[in-house]
Amino acid sequence: MKIRVREHYRAALFNSTESRAKEMDMNKNSDSMNGFRVLKDVMVSMTDGTGLATDVWIPNGGPAPTLVVRLPYGKDVIQNYAVGIYPGVFDLLEAGYAVVYQDCRGRYRSDGEFAAFVDEKSDGLDTTNWVTEQPWCDGNVGGFGASYLGATQWATASQSPASLKAIAPSVASADQYRAPIHSDGGALSWHLVLWWGITMAVTKAQNDLVNGDGNLDTITALATMAADPKSGLSKLPTSDQQILTDYIPWWREFLDHADRDDYWQSISVSDDYGTVTAPALNVGGWFDIFASANTRAYTRMKTAGGSSEAREGQRLIMGPWDHLSYDGVYHDRQFGITASAAASNLPSAYIGFFDRWLRGNQNAPAPFAPVRIFVMGIDQWRDEQDWPLPDTRYVEYFLSSGGHANTAAGNGRLDTVPVSADLSDTFTYDPLDPVPSVGGRLLLPVALNAAGPVDQQSVEARDDVLCYTTGVLDKPVEVTGEISLVLHIASSAVDTDFTGKLVDVFPDGRAIYLTDGILRTRYRTSLSDPEMLEPGQVYEVTLDLSVTSNVFLPGHQIRLEVSSSNFPRYDRNTNSGGVISQDSAENIVVATNRVLHGPKHPSRMILPIIER
Repeated sequence: MKIRVREHYRAALFNSTESRAKEMDMNKNSDSMNGFRVLKDVMVSMTDGTGLATDVWIPNGGPAPTLVVRLPYGKDVIQNYAVGIYPGVFDLLEAGYAVVYQDCRGRYRSDGEFAAFVDEKSDGLDTTNWVTEQPWCDGNVGGFGASYLGATQWATASQSPASLKAIAPSVASADQYRAPIHSDGGALSWHLVLWWGITMAVTKAQNDLVNGDGNLDTITALATMAADPKSGLSKLPTSDQQILTDYIPWWREFLDHADRDDYWQSISVSDDYGTVTAPALNVGGWFDIFASANTRAYTRMKTAGGSSEAREGQRLIMGPWDHLSYDGVYHDRQFGITASAAASNLPSAYIGFFDRWLRGNQNAPAPFAPVRIFVMGIDQWRDEQDWPLPDTRYVEYFLSSGGHANTAAGNGRLDTVPVSADLSDTFTYDPLDPVPSVGGRLLLPVALNAAGPVDQQSVEARDDVLCYTTGVLDKPVEVTGEISLVLHIASSAVDTDFTGKLVDVFPDGRAIYLTDGILRTRYRTSLSDPEMLEPGQVYEVTLDLSVTSNVFLPGHQIRLEVSSSNFPRYDRNTNSGGVISQDSAENIVVATNRVLHGPKHPSRMILPIIER
């Protein structure tokens, strides 16, 4: 039954019966399109002989510049052909581009074994070379796509194929350790790793069953995990997810490589942007898991790209979006009718970008400046010439208190004037009772009020959350750029975490999430060479709180939350100093953590202030 349903869907979609490498004409002329044809399931041979299933959409009228999308989620899904955060296939056909969709190695209709990120560099290069040689390609190749589809573009671009003229990775990363699997501070992005692993396993099990290789018991067990991931998220050790380890062995590699070691360096592009010669259109969201990755790629490529075209052709667009929602509408915060990807005219930005680099059209319409950002607070799009903004002024906001910054009702203060007294705030971090993730950079649907700018008042009522707040603002304060937090800390444990979160406090009391970060203290000096703490010793550490753009309006307050957990966004540090993913409840150490502030220990948040 599954096979008949699937084939009926494919026949309805393409008006054709199933066949390998079948060519179909879509010459239904209209005012907007002069016809096209589709090659289905062409098996493109990689260097090692593995065949990857590939669909080609070809506009009539001779060889065309070609855009390649390589994905692990199924090239046949209807979402590929609709408009979202990037143009749909029909927009691109109408603009005169051929479009190639390819199932990644070992996924859906492609041969081989899938190992996340591992083969994308070589397979991307082989595919680009194959496309370039086809009679329907004019020798100019580009790429587009979101998330993993963006990672495959960076991987391909790192191999410097001469025909690759531009890429457009949206909500994506060139360094899979820093995002999405771990973080800039070394903690594991636990919710994403487990949730994505489950969904990848479910689709693999379904595909195996269709092909006669799977069984219903596996699908039932995985579907149960997908329906209620809480039990898997809270399980200790975190690596005790046997069905995932057995069914998709690559998943366990994420946990076993907690340091940014050779495993991660071999699949990263960010260590050598000099190999990337293609310009990139980077599209991201302030509440997306890849927010920093998008802005970092733009900044690094501007200085380290492998060609003048790559360096000068970088573009960046950042909206008020998370990883799955692009309309700017959230339960606790709505950003207005212009906030959505559709309203911001993103498809024309892509097509203008491709026209410039794949067609060599110097006069291609450029609807946006090099940088286009949505400034929250005033809820407006704004064009800029660079990132960070050239007129950024970095201002230190110093932490202070009367010794009890615990909860929003405590006496924690945040001020631009250095404090005169040396004091500290203390809290207990128990890994069995972590601070819950409320909104922020999660993958859960917005409909569950689980992602994006969610009210943090429930979190700020906990005694293990320190809150430092400015006075009520009498004039607007714009914070746009990269945010860092310098803390002077001490712990009773040999290893622990510290978190920081920037919050916009509204006059009605809502404490709306803007951005956050975490540091696993064993990685305070290096992500690849961990070093434990000396219990009780004071250390100065720096947390990367990612990026945002927000105007704190008059009547609002700026707040910083500091704690030691944000679960399940990140995994819990067991504080033992051992291998965290293998620690059971018996290994857990409860830590007493301190944040020191004052003349001797100037803990401070550094905000990028824009004054115009």
